[in-house]
Amino acid sequence: MAKPIVLIAEELSPATLEALGPDFEVVNCDGANRAELLAALAKGVDAVLIRSATKMDAEAIAAAKGLKVIARAGVGLDNVDIPAATAAGVMVVNAPTSNIVSAAELAISLLMASARFISPAHAALRNGKWARSKYTGAELFEKTLGIVGFGRIGQLVAHRMQAFGMDVVAYDPYLQPARAAQLGVRLVELDELLKVSDFITIHLPKTKETANLIGVDALKKVKPSVRIINAARGGVLDEAALFDAITQGRVAGAGIDVYSTEPCTDSPLFTLDQVVATPHLGASTDEAQERAGIAVAVSVRKALAGELVPDAVNVKGGEIHEEIRPSLPLVEKMAQIATAFAGEAPVSMDISVRGEISEHDSSVLATSALKGALIACGVNDVTYVNAPALAAERGLTSEVATDPDSPEYRNMISLRAALADGKIVTVDGTLVGIRKDEKIIAIDSFDLDLAPTENLLFLRYVDKPGVVGAVGNALGKAGINIAGMQVARSSAGGSALMSITVDSPISDDLVLAVKKETGAELVRSVTLVG
Repeated sequence: MAKPIVLIAEELSPATLEALGPDFEVVNCDGANRAELLAALAKGVDAVLIRSATKMDAEAIAAAKGLKVIARAGVGLDNVDIPAATAAGVMVVNAPTSNIVSAAELAISLLMASARFISPAHAALRNGKWARSKYTGAELFEKTLGIVGFGRIGQLVAHRMQAFGMDVVAYDPYLQPARAAQLGVRLVELDELLKVSDFITIHLPKTKETANLIGVDALKKVKPSVRIINAARGGVLDEAALFDAITQGRVAGAGIDVYSTEPCTDSPLFTLDQVVATPHLGASTDEAQERAGIAVAVSVRKALAGELVPDAVNVKGGEIHEEIRPSLPLVEKMAQIATAFAGEAPVSMDISVRGEISEHDSSVLATSALKGALIACGVNDVTYVNAPALAAERGLTSEVATDPDSPEYRNMISLRAALADGKIVTVDGTLVGIRKDEKIIAIDSFDLDLAPTENLLFLRYVDKPGVVGAVGNALGKAGINIAGMQVARSSAGGSALMSITVDSPISDDLVLAVKKETGAELVRSVTLVG
C-alpha cells in the first residue's frame, strides 16, 4: 500500500521529521506562496503541517484532495478556517502547550527590560553615550504584579515572579478562586487589578470580548508608575491609547511583543524610550519550535491511524482521559455490530458507561458510537470531526450516561440502539486484562465472550440439532475458514444466538445460503472497521 502523504508547508525542526517516522511520504512546498500551496494540495495529501505563514482557508481546504489533518506547529490558529475544515471532515490540531514556557519567559524578559530601560540604555551605549543618570529604573521586589488572564502562561509567570518577591494578583473570570489560592495568588476584578498593580502583564486570547480590553478607559485607572507588558495577542492592548498614556505621563513604560497588525515596523510606540519592543518572539525559541513540531507530528500519526487526538480543536470531547481512550474503538465496533443486527440505521443510541471508568469524562464515546453506526451504514470518509454533522443529517443521535455500579465487571459499556419502528438492539462490551483486550460480552441479552475481530457471522434461531453442522458445511463449501464459534441460548429448544469468527469476509450470497441451510430467523455478517 502507498504511504500516506504529509505536506510540510513551512520549515520545521529535524525532530519533527524524526517524530513522523518512516511510515509517511513527505513532500515540501512554500506555504506562503499561494499558487504553490494550492498546487501541492490539489495533488492529494493526507496531512499538511504549517506554522503561521500558511493560510489554510476555505479555498485551500476545498482544493486539498484527500486531506484529513491540518497540523499547526504552534498555538495560534488564526490562519486556519476551522469551520471549513470541520465541514470537510478535516481534523485541525495544534500544539497548545509547546510554547508556554517560552512565552512566559519572554513576558518576564520584557517586564524586566522595561523596568530597567535595558533597550534604550543599550542603544545609547552603542552610540557612544554613557547615559547612566538618564535611565534610572524600578525594582520588582515588594511590588504588585497584575496578571490579566490566569491560564497556563499566566500561572508560569506568577510562579517565577513570586521568586522576585512580588505580590501577585490576577484577573480571570473563568478561574476558580481556589486554584489561584493554591498558587498564592489573589483573584480580583479587573478594575482593582488596574488600580493596585505596579506592573501588568497580559495573557489573554484575542476575542470580541477582549479586543482593546486594556484601552482608553482602563488606562485612566492605573498608577502613573505602572509598566504594561503584552506578549499574548495583539489587539488586547490598545496601542494608540497606550502611546497617549505614556506620552502624557499616565503610564511609565511598556514591553510589547505583539501588535494589532503584523508585521508591524512603524508603530509610534517604537519612538519611545519607555517602550521595549520585539517582533512577536514569544514562541521563537529552539525548544518551543522543537516541542511544537514533535507534538503535531505525533498528532498526525495518531490521526492518520484513525485514533482520536487530544489536541484536536474541532473534535467534540476535548482531552480524553487515558482510562477512556481504549474504549473508543470498542464502542465504534459495538455500534457497527448493533447497526448490522438492526439491518438499518438506528435513530438513537444510548451508551451506558459503568464501573470505575464512569468517574472520567466519557462524553466522547457518543461520537465513537455515531462513527461506528455511520460506517456500518456505508457512509464513506467518516471521522471524529464530521461524524456528528453527518449523523445529524440522518437524524441519528447518541448520548452517554454513567453509573459507578457494575456488578459483574470492573468496567462495562452498554450500547442500546433504538430503531424507527421502536425495536431495540443492545450490545455490551468490556476491556479485559492489562492489555485491555476488547470483548463483546452480550448481544440482546445473550451472554458471549467474543473478541470483535474483523470478520464475524451471527445467527439467531430456534435451538435445535444440526444447525452448527449446517453452518460449518455452508462455510466449508465456500472456502471460509472458521476461527472460532460460540452458541448462547435462553434455554434448551429456546432462542439461540451463534457467533462465528471467520478468516475472510462473507458475501451476501453466502449469508442467504446459510439462512436457507439453517432456517435461522436472522443471519448477519459484519466486517468491522477500525
